[in-house]
Amino acid sequence: MFKGVLTRDGDYFISVMGRSDVARKQNANFLVSIHADAAPNRDATGASVWVLSNRRANSEMANWLEQHEKQSELLGGAGDVLANSQSDPYLSQAVLDLQFGHSQRVGYDVATNVLSQLDGVGSLHKRRPEHASLGVLRSPDIPSILVETGFISNHGEERLLASDRYQQQIADAIYRGLRKYFAAHPIQSAPQGGPGQTASTNQPGAITAAN
Repeated sequence: MFKGVLTRDGDYFISVMGRSDVARKQNANFLVSIHADAAPNRDATGASVWVLSNRRANSEMANWLEQHEKQSELLGGAGDVLANSQSDPYLSQAVLDLQFGHSQRVGYDVATNVLSQLDGVGSLHKRRPEHASLGVLRSPDIPSILVETGFISNHGEERLLASDRYQQQIADAIYRGLRKYFAAHPIQSAPQGGPGQTASTNQPGAITAAN
């Protein structure tokens, strides 16, 4: 159904922008960031899943509208036409708004599925997807979620998170959540041939994981 691609294969740092760049180069259909949480309250426990907030989406859309090169990167040929034509100035905003709206909807639906699977592995800190203004969630062309696997500031969960078995259970839960969504919403390939041809087939897509 899909294949996973890691943004890194060792213990080194990749910037937030760099993670999105890796996903984009791999033609990823979805970006999953996996993280361990921490809090001053050492009693805090449980997993949570975060999606992009409306406020951050609006600010990011404004940034993309100001940069024609980024529009072209996001929208391909359509971006070039919008940037170089004398078309309605609100057209670019409308197209980007549709793109952001789609990414947010997909992200929220996947987050809901992943949470339901994580509930069978351990406790949940938040039972519904949480909205946040996080850089790793801001790519308008790639729906994304941030999975907080638990609290390393809690001694019990720290031990669990260090366990290979528990890590595998978390990974399996994330996979099942993704699979459930994409089984119901198959990934469509880009149209082939040329203008006017809309043929598409279900093809394996890339799911990029960042940590």
